[in-house]
Amino acid sequence: MAGQQHLLVAVAGPTAVGKTAVAIALAQHFRTEIISFDSRQCYREMNIGVARPSDEELAAVPHHFIASHSIHEPVDAAQYEQWALQQLDALFQQYKVVIAVGGTGLYLKALTEGLDVMPDIPAEIRNSIRDSYEKKGIVWLQKTLTDADPLYASTGEMHNPHRMLRALEILTVSGKSIKAFQQQQTDTRPFTIVKIGVELPREILVNRIHQRVDEMMLQGLEAEARNLFRYKHLQALQTVGYQELFEYFEGTISLTNAIEKIKSHTRQYAKRQMTWFKKDQTVHWFDPKQLSEIILNLL
Repeated sequence: MAGQQHLLVAVAGPTAVGKTAVAIALAQHFRTEIISFDSRQCYREMNIGVARPSDEELAAVPHHFIASHSIHEPVDAAQYEQWALQQLDALFQQYKVVIAVGGTGLYLKALTEGLDVMPDIPAEIRNSIRDSYEKKGIVWLQKTLTDADPLYASTGEMHNPHRMLRALEILTVSGKSIKAFQQQQTDTRPFTIVKIGVELPREILVNRIHQRVDEMMLQGLEAEARNLFRYKHLQALQTVGYQELFEYFEGTISLTNAIEKIKSHTRQYAKRQMTWFKKDQTVHWFDPKQLSEIILNLL
């Protein structure tokens, strides 16, 4: 860190690994603040289901991009990039070090590298595609993309509706695969970036995921999801922990099955997160208990 004007320390890793505790400890050590790069904890209507930091954790260190937006005013990665850079500019006027933490790989990329320029999607096209998806489901979406955009189908995430819908929107507007717009260009940031990855052995992480889901249910996740059920069509609520309970409310599965599906889908999500972050060779990996080693790595 010596000789560097400003430093952003980004703490990344899968859900339930303990990123929040590491980030708070680092922020307290450097006497600074935290900016989140989680794509769901920013929505004030969503709390238990997105494992938002507790009131005690939020009181321990000032956090940004936590409960800052409404599900009725959705934020995407491009909007996050602009918002976060403005926030960082203000924070770096007060601190030499700022801590970032989250599990959304695309938001971390937006924050540290910038995003590829994509075509604008007219509202009528977006609404038409999403209406078709709601009526016909993911099998229709998978087949449509496989037939119309085999390049994306062969390399993209064919089990992630949000990204699949985005790929179909881009194809419909431009006639080109979304892959044609992803040039992997990196924008230069006016601050130094160090990425810290937090990981645990798989069996320990799985146990923590299961325990977290059980705790969420005890904390009132079912009631929280029921209050949001009427908004289930919103993009923000296409999220693990809510979608499964919405199925239960609709009577298609039992509560027990919904809880098991939440655990299963969370495990799958954690695996996708690790796949994303492990591709980044600039990430330095630690056990969440290795706080002293992490701090030494930053000096």
